[in-house]
Amino acid sequence: NWKKSLEILGLMEKEKIEPNVFSFNSAIVSCGNAGQWEKALEVFNSMRSRGVDPTVVTYNSAISACGKGRQWEKALELFFEVKESKLIPNSRTFCAAISAC
Repeated sequence: NWKKSLEILGLMEKEKIEPNVFSFNSAIVSCGNAGQWEKALEVFNSMRSRGVDPTVVTYNSAISACGKGRQWEKALELFFEVKESKLIPNSRTFCAAISAC
């Protein structure tokens, strides 16, 4: 349940456990699997605003979430963002972008 994943992410902060890239990635995947692409992007943007750098896995998850939500334009925006960053896209990055179209 994507709502529960976000609750647990919030609980980490209440317990004074700093969420890291792995916990954010997990929440993005959970939201994406439930078709909640907007929530997935909220988590993605939240992690960046907290100073947690996204990895290629983070981008892959966000691109996939957008694809599942039929938001191909946003998925491709993220795809080109990762290509312009210091990160190296992998085959999953390309597959997620292709699937989003």
